[in-house]
Amino acid sequence: MTIAGTDLADTPAAAGLRAAKRVVIKVGSALLVDEATGRLRDTWLQSLADDIARMRARGQEVIVVSSGAIALGRRLLGLGQGVLRLEEKQAAAATGQIRLAHAYETVLGPHGIQVAQVLLTLEDSEARRRYLNARATLGTLLKLGAVPVINENDTVATAEIRFGDNDRLSARVAEMASADLLLLLSDIDGLYTADPGVDPTARHIPRVPRLTPRILAMGGGSRSAVGTGGMATKLAAARVAGAAGCAMVIALGRHVGPISAVEAGGRATWFDPETTPHTARKRWIGGRLSPRGTLTVDEGAVKALARGGSLLPAGIRLVTGRFQRGDAVAVVDPAGREIARGLAAYGDADARAIAGHRSAEIEQILGFRGRDEMIHRDDLVFHGGDMPATTGDDTEEAQAS
Repeated sequence: MTIAGTDLADTPAAAGLRAAKRVVIKVGSALLVDEATGRLRDTWLQSLADDIARMRARGQEVIVVSSGAIALGRRLLGLGQGVLRLEEKQAAAATGQIRLAHAYETVLGPHGIQVAQVLLTLEDSEARRRYLNARATLGTLLKLGAVPVINENDTVATAEIRFGDNDRLSARVAEMASADLLLLLSDIDGLYTADPGVDPTARHIPRVPRLTPRILAMGGGSRSAVGTGGMATKLAAARVAGAAGCAMVIALGRHVGPISAVEAGGRATWFDPETTPHTARKRWIGGRLSPRGTLTVDEGAVKALARGGSLLPAGIRLVTGRFQRGDAVAVVDPAGREIARGLAAYGDADARAIAGHRSAEIEQILGFRGRDEMIHRDDLVFHGGDMPATTGDDTEEAQAS
């Protein structure tokens, strides 16, 4: 199904997909790799690339979270269809990842789209400094016009540091990238009141305004031999994405032109977000992280922050406390009132060294080129002395929210 010559639908999923500015698309193994042969579904992948190119042409930013490396690699290594040991999975991932990245490059390249491969582990989304590094990398790639293609780094991830499925990974990526929409292309066309493969009276649910206990109880298992995610993992992904201000769609991905099919009114389930990505991130920074240090700034910096600007080193007069890059710090005015909180781009020692200096001098002082800002405006909440209540929750889980 394609959009050409077809009226666009106004279903929640179709309208929301067209309106989103930054979209994370999750592609499962069962869609990408033929279960019987272990080979790529080339025609389907080409149609996905056509859909992505059309999205890019209308100004949308796209991130792809793609399974398939292990499924491809096991055939290339002759590992058969049995259950793989950990070291065999890692070997298959190492081999298949090359094939997977090349496949995306092959189908997106003719559209003039640069592909970037990004491999993540669970620790990259939970350890704050690694989370910030990954977030900055994704933001830079999107700004430069690339499409990041992300997969779990199965070659090094063991059971205790694995996402375990790409539904969970894609939700964390959507959170990390402040995406508006997470689209899960699946082997089912959305959420049902029961498993439609077992219960013929099961009814499709087109929209979920809120994840209630009743909705969460509708999760089931994975139907696919090459996939690992079932409905339960998709609902868990909806919870993570929704809390981060990201809407989510579950749609049938087997159509040629799977995104076009959704936009043309194909059956899907839309999950409303709890807030907006911007509000969710600001709430996290301003209300859930306890500051590890304090930056005292001059009146010029106070005015710049009030206008929505970033905090530059030149405006800092005093640095106190012990903190590392990515830690939360308080920003106080010359009278000692806390006016903002944010995530520091430098540790306390480097912050002291560059305080009061122009950004152009950072490399000369520190010996390396870091960020121009001490706290970028995207990582800063200005409250002008009216500090919101904080829970003091500074756990690693909260840090990755």
